[in-house]
Amino acid sequence: MGPVVCDVTVSLDGFCAGPNQSMAQPLGEGAETLHRWQFENLEENQAEISAITQASAFIMGSKMFGPPAGEDDAGWIGWWGESPPYHAPVFVLSHHPKPMICLQGGNSFQFISEGIEEALAEAREAAGENPVAIAGGASTIVQFLRAGLIDELRLHIAPIRLGRGEPITIEDIETHMDRVSRRETSLVTHVYYHRRR
Repeated sequence: MGPVVCDVTVSLDGFCAGPNQSMAQPLGEGAETLHRWQFENLEENQAEISAITQASAFIMGSKMFGPPAGEDDAGWIGWWGESPPYHAPVFVLSHHPKPMICLQGGNSFQFISEGIEEALAEAREAAGENPVAIAGGASTIVQFLRAGLIDELRLHIAPIRLGRGEPITIEDIETHMDRVSRRETSLVTHVYYHRRR
């Protein structure tokens, strides 16, 4: 069984998404600059960028899959269109069962309404000996942290403040995990944690 890993980018004040997610602003207001480090100065952050999609199965919350609250989800296939970046099965936590969505490039979205343990069991079966990644959003990551189910967390801290939005606090992380290293680049600080044994 492979490790359960998580990559998440947060602001200096601990938000991984801004408020008022919408079709025009999928990450919420002001949050587009969180991820500059993944698109600028690529050489500085290449190892971290490559690690994000190396898992063989992913788990995400329904809000990360979308659409925004109040929008019609008929025909919705996710924020990424026909070719998502995962290239592996994605298990979406959902309150309502839905048919699986299969897209190009090995991407599929399966909807799990039985909770995080069931989602993890299915993701582990799909991944075999390879890693399973908890992709987000904040509520999903915090649920897995509090259940002690994340083996390695890679926290990417962007030098901006959002003021409000979807929080993941250092307390949420360091109550359950031990900091093992950190690395600073021009646009982000990478902090690595392992699950406390």
